[in-house]
Amino acid sequence: MTQVQVLDASPDRSGGYKVDVGRGQRIGRVSSEWFSRPADERYLSLDALMASVKGRAERSRTRTVESAAVRVEASRDNAERLDLILPGAEQPIAPTHWSFGQLAALVGAPAAYLRQLPAPLAGINLQYGLTNHRAEQVKTLETEDGRMELRAVTGPDYGRIYDHELVAAVQRIAGNGTGDTRWKVPGVLDWSTGIYNPMVDISVDTTTLYASDRDIFLFLVDDLNPIEAGKLPDGSPDLYFRGFYCWNSEVGAKTLGIASFYLRAVCQNRNLWGVEDFEEISIRHSKYAANRFAHEAAPALTRFADSSPLPFVNGIRQARERIVARSDEDRTDFLRKRGFGKAETAKIIDTVLAEEARPPESVFDFVQGITAFARSKSQQDARLDLEGRAKKLFDRVAA
Repeated sequence: MTQVQVLDASPDRSGGYKVDVGRGQRIGRVSSEWFSRPADERYLSLDALMASVKGRAERSRTRTVESAAVRVEASRDNAERLDLILPGAEQPIAPTHWSFGQLAALVGAPAAYLRQLPAPLAGINLQYGLTNHRAEQVKTLETEDGRMELRAVTGPDYGRIYDHELVAAVQRIAGNGTGDTRWKVPGVLDWSTGIYNPMVDISVDTTTLYASDRDIFLFLVDDLNPIEAGKLPDGSPDLYFRGFYCWNSEVGAKTLGIASFYLRAVCQNRNLWGVEDFEEISIRHSKYAANRFAHEAAPALTRFADSSPLPFVNGIRQARERIVARSDEDRTDFLRKRGFGKAETAKIIDTVLAEEARPPESVFDFVQGITAFARSKSQQDARLDLEGRAKKLFDRVAA
């Protein structure tokens, strides 16, 4: 029987553990965030992130107004800037780049074109659209940041979940996100040695806590407590650790979502390697979004943080132990009966043979082969389809 062990490892600052990143999925979502965030959107702790987004919320207010009652005028102080006069407001308010686009979309005007026009001319066009637009209520999000800014214009039933509410839910399980609990900013994989070091100083270059005026994104791991789920071909332990990332936008730029998974390593560019058991939930900011967040998303995050890894480990053990093919004919039949074409079948079998130095025999072998084959696909839809089929096969055995 495959040995299953949950390690209670605490590597020192120069230590780490050997991982095999040739297995499982590679997920680039965190890496995309890491590459695109400027320095002023990177935070070194959850406390610092919370102070920023909570302070912003405290300086904000929301109102519901008639869109036709909004007045547009060129700024008296800056001929290249537009100001808005909202019903009942005592002073003009400046739209952000994002809210200007939302206003333009509201009246069916091309925002990119309006931005190219001189401010007075753009204002005339936008005002015409608002005045002639059928009377409709909109919800505004206005923030004091040295001047009053209009950060969002949404429908009246927009169910806003503030960024600080998501950060607070994460803090309940992760503290400051710097190692005061099990959950922390991840370490880094040394490609030259294959050693993953969980103890890396948190800096602007390594942090995975991000926030802008439009959204937030957080990624944390439990990488000081690796989980052994069987052995690698060389007899060394196959180690995983838990991770999750979550995101939100309080201005309507994206949904709220949480993804949880097991992974083997995070590299310097913040790609996730060797990912297994990926699960994701997302919540649109509809009328009942806040209720769904309170009763679905936040509890799901807590359950994952507090849950035992044994169901995941046992699922891998069962997949390793379930032998489904002992001959070349068995291997071909197993894949062809599950909808894989002749060419795909051959490539999956060859992939396992190349990586494991033996042909696939167990369900786990085939799952890893399908996942590895998926990584060779350049088209995202094809890759996701293969990864989904691999997960379905694994889940069926684990269940």
